[in-house]
Amino acid sequence: MEYITLPDLKGLAALRAVVELGGVSHAGKFLHIGQPAITKRLRSLDECYGTPLMQRKGRKLELTTAGEKVYAYARLALDHQTTLIEDLSSLRQGKNLLRLEVTSAIGEKLLPDLLWNFSEKHPEYHLQSRTGYSRRIQTRLATGLSDLALIEQAPDHPDILVQKWFEDELILVCSPNHALSSEHIIPIKKLTRQKFVLREPQSSMRLILDQKLSDAGINQLPISLEVGSTEAIVEIISRGQHLSFLPKFTVKDALKNNLLRHINVDQLKIKVTLWIALNRSSINNPVAEAFIQLLRKQST
Repeated sequence: MEYITLPDLKGLAALRAVVELGGVSHAGKFLHIGQPAITKRLRSLDECYGTPLMQRKGRKLELTTAGEKVYAYARLALDHQTTLIEDLSSLRQGKNLLRLEVTSAIGEKLLPDLLWNFSEKHPEYHLQSRTGYSRRIQTRLATGLSDLALIEQAPDHPDILVQKWFEDELILVCSPNHALSSEHIIPIKKLTRQKFVLREPQSSMRLILDQKLSDAGINQLPISLEVGSTEAIVEIISRGQHLSFLPKFTVKDALKNNLLRHINVDQLKIKVTLWIALNRSSINNPVAEAFIQLLRKQST
């Protein structure tokens, strides 16, 4: 393809703004240009790709099938552009940068200490962190939008290097006031007669749990609540009505202080590996090497 036929970033930005902000007028205000300019950019994109990308339904503009594909590309291209600008800015400032992504459970319980210790040991380095779902993190890592990730599911991608961080497990926990709190071990079928509060279905821990339960013949737990925060789940189950499966590393202190109880489940052991995932382009990144060394020391 000749480079002259490639789409303009301003056109991609206009398409993304129209989709995400809900219309041409909102997109124009966001991009600080008039509505005719937005319309002109959208038409240029149509001409570039040789097909309409948006269609009007009633008073709303909606993506066509082709538009869905271009919109997905626009998000990726613009995110890459933003990351490139940030990287170049860091270089101009003389900073060594690491873009770190973690899942929410790791972010809530392990990341604060890791960031503090890293900052104390390496004040010369700059680290940016964000949380998300494993699948989204893997995509960002593979496409170079992040450098290093801490996740519960190992990516399978040629541009991502993976190494074990440490072994953990998902355990059944409840309040000391729960009816099962005095039980050391329960039969697996008893799970179907309880009330559960669990992480949301998109989370990696929930995906792992659902698969292990399905393998054990439990296709559906009686779920009362689905919550996107491990700390919120701990608060809910501490009130005595619900059970939950949570990573052991997230409830270690609560178990030690008798704020929660661990109940073993007969014939159910859910092992979880926490992984360090690195984009190949970051192999020689001194910040990544220093951060991985810190991870190794804190996991021993």
